[in-house]
Amino acid sequence: MPADPLQSAGSLPRSPSSLPPRGPATSAVEVRRSARRSRTVSAYREGDRTIVLIPARMSEAEEQRWVTVMLDKLAAQESKRMLGDAELTERAERLSEQYFDGRARPASVRWVTNQNTRWGSCTPAEGSIRLSHRLQGMPEYVVDYVLVHELAHLLVPGHGPDFWRLLDAYPRTERARGYLEGVVAADRLPHLPAAREE
Repeated sequence: MPADPLQSAGSLPRSPSSLPPRGPATSAVEVRRSARRSRTVSAYREGDRTIVLIPARMSEAEEQRWVTVMLDKLAAQESKRMLGDAELTERAERLSEQYFDGRARPASVRWVTNQNTRWGSCTPAEGSIRLSHRLQGMPEYVVDYVLVHELAHLLVPGHGPDFWRLLDAYPRTERARGYLEGVVAADRLPHLPAAREE
């Protein structure tokens, strides 16, 4: 049973077909390479596409890694901008429909600032779900995972096999858990003093 982690000119467009769509309004990703771009990578939304700008000399593996990083950054920015308590409630209802046939019906879903050791919590008797404010700005799929996790608790209160079977419905469970475990690990690292400028 898994542990619970919740406690440019000169640019050549690249075919978007091999890249996964991300974000609520995005259906395609287009990578543009530029000989004038030496180290920086940037991304922006353009209608229903995401444009990722990278240096021309970047390898295919680096390109794929940076596309993932930039898509996650954009999703995090959008998540931070868009999600108040009302939007969070609507999102939870959509996720319940999508993964639990609407059986998980929360009475309330809201952000809280007093959860510093847990990402989310649920009180099944009240139907209330609370998400830590620390999730704000994290990638959309991570927030969705925490919502799905707490929605599952409305159906199965504990963390037994039935609970984890419910979570199997969410396809990004392992990726989201890995992301959250990485955040926890990074928080435990000693903070190095800033380098002095000579």
